[in-house]
Amino acid sequence: MGNEQRSNAGAPLVPGASLGGAATMRAAVQHRYGPPSVLELSDVGLPLPGPGDVLVQVGAASVHPGDYFVMTGEPYMVRLVYGLRRPRHGIPGMDLAGVVAAVGKDVTALRPGDEVFGWSTAGALAEYACVPADNLVPVPANLSVVDAAAVATSAMTALQALRKIAIVRPGQTVLVTGASGGVGSFAVQIAEAFGAEVTGVCSTRNVDLVRSLGADHIIDYTRTDFTRSEKRYDVILDNVEAQPLAAVRRALTPTGTLIPNSGRGGRWFGPLGRIVKARVLSGFTRQQLKPFMSVGKRQDLLTLAELLTTGQIRSVIDRTYPLDEAADALRYVGAGHTRGKVVITV
Repeated sequence: MGNEQRSNAGAPLVPGASLGGAATMRAAVQHRYGPPSVLELSDVGLPLPGPGDVLVQVGAASVHPGDYFVMTGEPYMVRLVYGLRRPRHGIPGMDLAGVVAAVGKDVTALRPGDEVFGWSTAGALAEYACVPADNLVPVPANLSVVDAAAVATSAMTALQALRKIAIVRPGQTVLVTGASGGVGSFAVQIAEAFGAEVTGVCSTRNVDLVRSLGADHIIDYTRTDFTRSEKRYDVILDNVEAQPLAAVRRALTPTGTLIPNSGRGGRWFGPLGRIVKARVLSGFTRQQLKPFMSVGKRQDLLTLAELLTTGQIRSVIDRTYPLDEAADALRYVGAGHTRGKVVITV
């Protein structure tokens, strides 16, 4: 990575920067799109925070399927955002937790020494990362840095799907596929916190985990096809999309809401085709088919911090990897069978 590369906040990575006597930091860097083998651990210059940014000394960073898509550059439509020919941000990773090392001149709510967690555009797989101050909130006192790093993107996706898109109410029936995964494990807990009757769909090996998250009912998909049962649900959050859209709709109540959320799809346009199909079908049925894209919001992160503080939700950590094994972490995530979250410690 040359000096012209930029951090996730847009500040140049300059060798002359100094923090505690250090001019450089270790980071997982990629110069091109490709499989996890494109990542290499390198020494790069420290990023400098802009006026509204915070420099975070990263304690831990989690990775999820979105990081894998960005790393590989597939589906190709992600390159419209992250760089057409090569990654615009040489250091991947979005979700992180750590300690504030320095703040920009316009930042007043956070101070050096504060323990924070949140999300950024990229740059989390490094010893330091520049993050917009609005993307960070204090780590709850009962949370470890590893647990905090696992929260932002996955938990916000679950929260927004259930609270904003489906508008889950007490007493409703909610089914979550991929209930043991990153988004699914949070979704089961959040739906329970909202007073819903929750059914989690998972494999045999994950039944006990999903039960421990508070699911009222569990369906082992290796034994039972939920689309062929007589049970109907008010809300289905489909994080797997292993079944045809028509089949999943059969498991909905006549006015139920289906939220497709796997992110998978074709090599060029990813899930776009399924999203368009779902939107079109919604115009011809009383059922609501609502694919969506989550957007990071500070208020949602504060809501999650409160749920974490009160113990209504918790992070499920599958594996942790050191920073120099970031490629292995992303390779594992890309295989698609994680239990909860994968976290990289720094």
